Amino acid sequence: MPTLFPQPKDLREAAAMQKLLAGAVIVRGNPEDARYIAALDASHPTRFSRQKGPSVAVAVLWDKEKGEVLEVATAQMDEALLFPYVPGFLSFREAPLYLAALARLSRPPEVLLVDGQGIAHPRRLGIAAYLGVHLNLPAIGVAKTLLFGKPEGDLPPEAGSAVRLMHSGVQIGWVYRSRTGVQPLFVSPGHRVGMEESLALVRSLKGKTRLPEPLRIAHIQAGAARRAARPE
Repeated sequence: MPTLFPQPKDLREAAAMQKLLAGAVIVRGNPEDARYIAALDASHPTRFSRQKGPSVAVAVLWDKEKGEVLEVATAQMDEALLFPYVPGFLSFREAPLYLAALARLSRPPEVLLVDGQGIAHPRRLGIAAYLGVHLNLPAIGVAKTLLFGKPEGDLPPEAGSAVRLMHSGVQIGWVYRSRTGVQPLFVSPGHRVGMEESLALVRSLKGKTRLPEPLRIAHIQAGAARRAARPE
């Protein structure tokens, strides 16, 4: 596993690092033939409650050909050791956890599917882009909430609908409705995946909820792992 990029000392240094690393992002490539996908999700103690315990991350290795989970790897870290929670800078907080979980998989993935943003980010470096550049792997961000940009138009209610997510006349991702009538997802390439190709891969991973199936399982596993790690 490559050495983690240096952690920034403050937000100014963090922003400068994001802009520098964003210059290495490649928004082209087609991972349609990739078989092994690592779906990544993290769970943290709720900041506004009395919940205690470590933060955890889960890497679910998904076999796209068979449509099943091959293995689940987890990692945990004390909250005090992580970068503070600051919207727009979550890469520095979550990357150490994700890299630790990925290192515990017995097989390296060919694509990363991350709960978070790719280039749909104020400095074009969400967690999927950060991890993709760091590991030099194709990566796609699939976020449940909008962080940056504006939809190009109204999103139809039907499953499979998508409209472009834009900023200053440039497409930075997609607003995508995976199931009829549910809230949309925000899909953006992270690294070594084209704009159209990122949406196509997410569309191919239909799930039981609005999340792609590998990410749905990662979300469930991350919550279970954090509850199990919580002190009595």
